[in-house]
This record gives sequence, C-alpha cells and structure tokens, in this order.
Amino acid sequence: MSEQASFTLRRRNPDVLTCIANLSNDEVFTPPEFANRMLDTLAEAWAANHQGANLWADPTVTFLDPCTKSGVFLREITRRLTEGLKAKMPNLEQRVNHILTKQVFGIGITQITSLLARRSVYCSRHADGKHSIAKAFGNDAGNIWFQRMEHTWEGEKCRYCGAGKSVFDRALGLETHAYAFIHTDKIKARLTELFGKIMQFDVIIGNPPYQLDDGGHGRSASPIYQHFVEQAKQLDPRFLIMVIPSRWFGGGKGLNDFRARMLEDDRIRKLVDYENAKEAFPGIDFAGGVCYFLWNRDSRGSCEVTNIAGDSSVIVERRLNEFDAFVRHSAAIPIIRKVAAKNEPRMSKQVSSRKPFGLATDVRPERSGDLILRWEKGEGPYPREKITVGTEIIKKWKVITSYVAFDHAGNPGKDGRRKVLSKIDILPPDTICTETYLVVGSYMNKKEAINLVTYMKTRFFRFLVAQFMYSHHLTKSAYDFVPILNMDEEWTDEKLANRYGINKDEVDLIISKIRPIIPVGLQTEVNAENGE
Repeated sequence: MSEQASFTLRRRNPDVLTCIANLSNDEVFTPPEFANRMLDTLAEAWAANHQGANLWADPTVTFLDPCTKSGVFLREITRRLTEGLKAKMPNLEQRVNHILTKQVFGIGITQITSLLARRSVYCSRHADGKHSIAKAFGNDAGNIWFQRMEHTWEGEKCRYCGAGKSVFDRALGLETHAYAFIHTDKIKARLTELFGKIMQFDVIIGNPPYQLDDGGHGRSASPIYQHFVEQAKQLDPRFLIMVIPSRWFGGGKGLNDFRARMLEDDRIRKLVDYENAKEAFPGIDFAGGVCYFLWNRDSRGSCEVTNIAGDSSVIVERRLNEFDAFVRHSAAIPIIRKVAAKNEPRMSKQVSSRKPFGLATDVRPERSGDLILRWEKGEGPYPREKITVGTEIIKKWKVITSYVAFDHAGNPGKDGRRKVLSKIDILPPDTICTETYLVVGSYMNKKEAINLVTYMKTRFFRFLVAQFMYSHHLTKSAYDFVPILNMDEEWTDEKLANRYGINKDEVDLIISKIRPIIPVGLQTEVNAENGE
C-alpha cells in the first residue's frame, strides 16, 4: 500500500485531470493548476489568521467539496496534507488513512462524477475496494457521497432550485440534477445524515454547477451556483472559497438579491476575477468571465480585488458595495464617481425593457398593416391594432440598438478592447421593432435622435455600458452608469471629458478598453487607429 499511496499522491505527468473533457458548460471541470491557485490563496489566508501556521500541517482541519466533479480539489488537498503532515505522522499508510477518513469529504453532483472523484482521491471507484489507497473505510462511498435525489415540486417549479417540472421530472435511471447540498432547508442535518455524525467543516471549497441543464435552452437557463454559495455560508465554515461565473457582478437571471448580499458581505476578503473565462478554463467560452472569492468568517473589512485580463493583473483594496453593481475594473471607478457626482438621471430609466412593443424575436411582418416592423433581417408591414405596448412612442423618432452586444461572448477582443454596442439605428415614426432591439430613446424631433446616436457612438458612453458586460445580452440595467443629457446638443468624447473632468490617464484607460466607432472623439488617437 505504501508504494501505491506514494505514487498516487505525488505529481504525475501527464495528469489525467488536465485531459478530461467537460460534460457541458453547466458543469465545468476545474483544471488542477487553477485548483492549486485557489488552494494557495486559502493557505495564505489561513496563515494570516493563525500566526503564520501551515494549513497543510494541521491534522484537525476538515475540508468539504459540496459539488465535487473530478475530485481535483480533494485530491490536491490530500496531496498537500500528505506532505505537510510528514513530521507528525511519519508512517505513510497511517497518514493517508487519517487524511482520507478524518479530513477530506465530498458530495458528488452526479453518479458519474462521484465515481470519477473517488477514482481521483482513492485510486478506486470503491473506497473499500482492494485497489483503494484508503484501508479504513467500511463502505463503498467512503467520504465522497452520492445518492440520486428528486426535486420538490411546488406547481411547475422545484422549491429549492427552480427547476422546471416538465424538464427535470425524470424516470428512474435518468439524472435529475437535484443536487443534495442545496435541496434541503436543514443543511446541517443533511450532512449528519450523509456522513454519519455531526460535521463542522473548517473549509468549504468547490466549483458548483453554473446553471440548470435545461435541455439545451441555454439562453433561458437559470443560474444555480448562488444556491451553493448561500448554503455553504449556512454551515459557518472558517473559510469558504468557490469559483463561480462573474456574471453576478452586474447581471444574471434572478441574481439581484444574491448580488446585493454578496456586495454587502464584508467577510469576502479576496476576489480574483478573470475577464475572459478561457484564461481560467481553457477551451470553455461563456460570457462574462469567471471569478473565485475567499470568504473569511472571522475577518471583516474591505476586499482585495484582483482583475486579470491577459498578461495584466491589477490588485486594489476596495469596498464591494460602493455601487449597486460590482465594477470589474478598479481603474474605472474614479470615472464613474465623476459622472455620478453630477446627480444626473440615468439612461437605465429611459431605455426600454425587453419587447419594447410587446413583440418577441420570432414575430415577423404580415401581409398588410399600417406600421412597419423592423426585425432581425429586414422590415415589413404590421397591423397597428396588434400593438398594445409602447403605443406612446410609435409616432416618435426612435433610436434602437441590438439586445445582443457586439462582443457576443461577453468577452473583449484579443487586444482587450470592446465595441460594446452592435447595430445602432433610427426608426422613423410608425416604425416598430421586435425584441431583437431595445429602444434607447424616442423624440418628436429627428435631430435629437441623431444626436443620441452620436452620443451612443462615443467611447465614453460605451465605456460606461461596458462596465455591465457580463453577458452577451445588454438589458436596460446595463445603462445605469450612463447619464441622460440634453439631446439638443451634439456630444463628442472631448466635450464629455471636459464636462466630467476626465483627465488624460482616464481618457487613455477608456481608449485602451473601447474600440472607436466613427464619429470618434478622443482625437489624439484617431490617426493612430486609422483603418478600424
């Protein structure tokens, strides 16, 4: 056993967990290198809270991954403890048995991931099997538990996770995605039931499922990771560290309450944000990037925010709750403050909600009608009597922009810059549009509509909208930092910089983040970027 344990727990090349494919964008496997980055962050925080003590040399610390998939966190924790406990437990077999039976625990999210996790940690899918490196278990699961669960239906939705009954009410043998950790009101009792005794974990760590696997309807899928975060806090660990999508910063379906609670929680002491998800999870592309946070039960204060974009890494100590949404780029905050100081009304109050005229994306022109309907690929007649929403602006000049951002994946280009807004156009009176577009403003005077288009094309306008780009969709809330200005006047970047006291360094920041659209202000850069 000793030779087997030694081989299992040392680093190997190649590492199989760097090679496995993700099951889906909903359940993303954590690369070992990224898991170790998170564990380094955890170890530093532990040392800071325990007079420099080495976390991995403490045989009493307990760890839980409540959403284990590949088992990478548990495996890497076991590897570190095996090295760190050498002095206190010289015998390798005794040391490994102690770690695996007393310190390291997991809950599989599906049958297949529970088997994979056991294989990663115990070197056998059977914890008590002959090939397992743990020799003290009397059951097949060991400390990595899984059991198929059912949703709790209230009407057509699950009470705990919001899953739709029509999709997830499945026959035996099919995965329900009813995750044990979040499908209970009594999480401490649930863990006692799973592990056979009252459990108090020092560290909870994981990479939870991101959204409900709704049968392929990704755009309408509801996020689920927030339930894992909030349930973990209920267990009152010393430390909680999880990797989740960054979309909660300023968007996400049904995340308003979660965002408010996270931003007000001054126990979040570290937040590491990857603007492009591929930099954390190679091969995975989902909008808005990913982040991991460290929550410290016994420490309150401001948060150390690290923003990683390509080769750039910026670290700033900040309060998370300065704004209703989290501003990803710390350098953008002084600009936002200058704009906010004017106390002007915000464009989010003016921009329409989805379906500005009550028409879904799939509505098409009809054979006849006294209105013109603009849809994704053209225009055609539409009957006025079918419009019951937005009737007050039908006779106005309307400025529209696509609901889907230009940067469709929610990520910047290779140069780190965004165009932000996709199609911008003016609809004349008696022209309406489908849900494909938002109405940004409406006017009786065509000149005011033209001036709004000019305003929207400034880098200033698009920079402020970009602070909410955590998705490929731009809702009206994405315009919450943009001031409403007098559209009798034509606005340029130079005039806006003067109005808000934006200095040269701040202008350079805007230029570094936003691509130009003609007409372009910030004139010193126009010639240098000729041809874009």
